[in-house]
Amino acid sequence: MNCDDLRASLLRLEGRGYPAYKDLRGRYDFGDFCLELVRVQGDPFAGPSRLGVRVEGDVAGFPRALYSSRVRRIALGDYVARRFALLAQRCSRSRGSGKSGRLKMERPGQQVLEQSAVMVGEDGTLELRFTAGLPARGRRIAGGEAEAMLCDDLSELVAATAYYESQDAAELELHVQTVEDSCALRDQLTEHGLVAFVANGSVLPRESGVDDRPLGDDVVEFVSPASLEVELTTPNAGVVRGMGLATGVTLITGGGYHGKSTLLRALEDGVYDHLPGDGRERVVALGSAVKIRAEDGRSVAGVDISPFISDLPGGRCTRSFFTDNASGSTSQAANIIEALEAGARLLLIDEDSSATNFMIRDRRMQELVAKEHEPITPFVDRVRQLCEQHAVSSVIVIGGSGDYLDVADKVVGMRDYRALDLTAEAREVAARFESGRRFEALNGFEAPAGRTLQRAGFDASRGRKEVVVKVRDHGVIVFGEHEIDLSAVDQLLHPAQLRAVAEAMLHAGACFADGHRSLAEVMDLLFDELDREGLSVLARNGEGDLAAFRRHDFAAAVNRLRAPVIKLARQG
Repeated sequence: MNCDDLRASLLRLEGRGYPAYKDLRGRYDFGDFCLELVRVQGDPFAGPSRLGVRVEGDVAGFPRALYSSRVRRIALGDYVARRFALLAQRCSRSRGSGKSGRLKMERPGQQVLEQSAVMVGEDGTLELRFTAGLPARGRRIAGGEAEAMLCDDLSELVAATAYYESQDAAELELHVQTVEDSCALRDQLTEHGLVAFVANGSVLPRESGVDDRPLGDDVVEFVSPASLEVELTTPNAGVVRGMGLATGVTLITGGGYHGKSTLLRALEDGVYDHLPGDGRERVVALGSAVKIRAEDGRSVAGVDISPFISDLPGGRCTRSFFTDNASGSTSQAANIIEALEAGARLLLIDEDSSATNFMIRDRRMQELVAKEHEPITPFVDRVRQLCEQHAVSSVIVIGGSGDYLDVADKVVGMRDYRALDLTAEAREVAARFESGRRFEALNGFEAPAGRTLQRAGFDASRGRKEVVVKVRDHGVIVFGEHEIDLSAVDQLLHPAQLRAVAEAMLHAGACFADGHRSLAEVMDLLFDELDREGLSVLARNGEGDLAAFRRHDFAAAVNRLRAPVIKLARQG
């Protein structure tokens, strides 16, 4: 069928009951592209219809250099998605009842992520996925309006976004090069003994807590202390200079409101690439960096938190710890162990979002409450063991506990939003004012035991519905009868990532979780498949609202699923 067939069909449907739209499902040849109606809504007030457009590489006409690598294909897809989402919003208008007339593509944020909205093949072919509210008057089809939207407006939208000749070539090239350079910086961290890098000239402050765009007025650009400055090389921008944070234990300190948490937030986000003009395009961290915080009330299933918490009152076991309502300290301990289990090599911690009794016990509290009556071994006594025994580094924002000066390799001070190397001063202060506290980690830090996943725990059914999976505001996944609260997982930034994580749980439960494989083994299989096949593996019904996520995000969701998914930790 072709465009003329679709036009004729839409006009014939004028005035018929809305469900008649379902007869249109299928593919239509528009000459330069192919349109597919993947899922057709049954009511104008229901969720919109899902559509797909395919433009062959020789028709799209993008130069091969723009899609010559996986990184460049992701960047090109992101650029096209941004244009399509913006222009679709501009051309959408009310065409009747409910959501009639709305064309919508998932709009990316400041980060550049692989997404199912626009996928670029190795031959330059583009596949676009988006939604459309098919027009109606009441619950009757508005065939003429549908014809104008699907045959005319959509053709113009595709022409303006999916063909190279319609693009700003210089802007597109910069977009792709910026992402490629960011990946190159991140790839060089390990060989240079670094865990993070902040380029000189970066703009770290954001507009607000709910607006991730760069702060525009009177911003202080980042400049590295000379003693911490390193040079890295990028394929497009050449040599880039900035602050390199080495492996080990780094403290970020300084007075309140001087930029400590702003710097840490930029490092958290450094696991992602950013679009040009974001200000953090050349701020990168190890891809396995994980933000750790206290999370009162979360569920914990079979986690060995004994390196931090042992001998709980009542004889509760902490080598396979279960609770539906974790405290601040037990949740933070579980978050660290789970991060290690998922392969973290860098922990990012802000004292403001941590449990105080988990972070430190000073000399006076050690005297008041003897160690034999305190089950918590504070993080200050484990942080060097993590580094030396497991090659896990830490970057910690500290403004209130000088005891951390004794365990730090480097101390970065923030003063009036400017970074200073305070390592020498910190060591002099630590030597002059000894804390007198006793070291409380009386044994080594054992590697976390593997935990196996049970397929039955991934049941997403609800009532008569075989699968109920959706995302709510504020970071909540509805998974069958369960709600998974990921609002405290700071590095999950976009609803499209949450949707992809939910679909990945369905897929992993069906394909990989067999009651014998560990969580790490299941994640290895899942992410190997995603690397080979892309997000289309997870798009059961042609969804265009999925975005790439990390194995740590998947693990976070599984670990918070209040269902019997995880078996007891293997002992040994």
